[in-house]
Amino acid sequence: MRRTRGFTLIELLVAIAAMALLALMSWRGLDAMGRAQSQNRERGDAVLTLQTTLAQWGADLDAMVALSQTLPIDWDGRVLRLTRRSTDSATPVVYVVAWTLRPDAAGGSHWRRWQSPGFTTRAEWQQAWAGASSWASDGSSATGADVDLIPLDSWQLSYFRNGAWGPAVGADALGASTPLPDGVRLVLSLPPGPALTGLVTRDWVRPSVTVSKS
Repeated sequence: MRRTRGFTLIELLVAIAAMALLALMSWRGLDAMGRAQSQNRERGDAVLTLQTTLAQWGADLDAMVALSQTLPIDWDGRVLRLTRRSTDSATPVVYVVAWTLRPDAAGGSHWRRWQSPGFTTRAEWQQAWAGASSWASDGSSATGADVDLIPLDSWQLSYFRNGAWGPAVGADALGASTPLPDGVRLVLSLPPGPALTGLVTRDWVRPSVTVSKS
């Protein structure tokens, strides 16, 4: 009878080494796939948050209202304040909304939005308008809703008036009777990171603007 031959020690060591190498390569492949999925998920979440934030920005501008003896919009280079109407026809109230950039505990900065409670009188508007400025300057707990939006390095605004883009001049320089701008250009500088980075530009056009026929 033919004698059964087993594996030698060297053959076993070679086989074990080959299996260990295959296991290492498989683990690295799975790890790379996991990291790629995590980065895609993080980027997707960041894109969704940015889209939601810009949708709120556009909704605030669309709802701007110019009331007697009030300012519809004011930008002082630090905070943008808006007077906006409610979109709910069952509650015909007005709000003051503010947008600003505020430092965070990690050494960066976040874009934030504040909205006052609804009001119906000019005295309440004056109080909310001043509260928006106070909230933006020192983060005081003015009555209203304060929402942390997205990480941001800086932001810039321009107004479209008289057929051209120009600096978003504050109401104090132009007077309280200044009409609403025909357009607002927003430029966001997103901080470096694994999700989103770079510049984002969003142009808003006043819904009631009409284009003259040439």
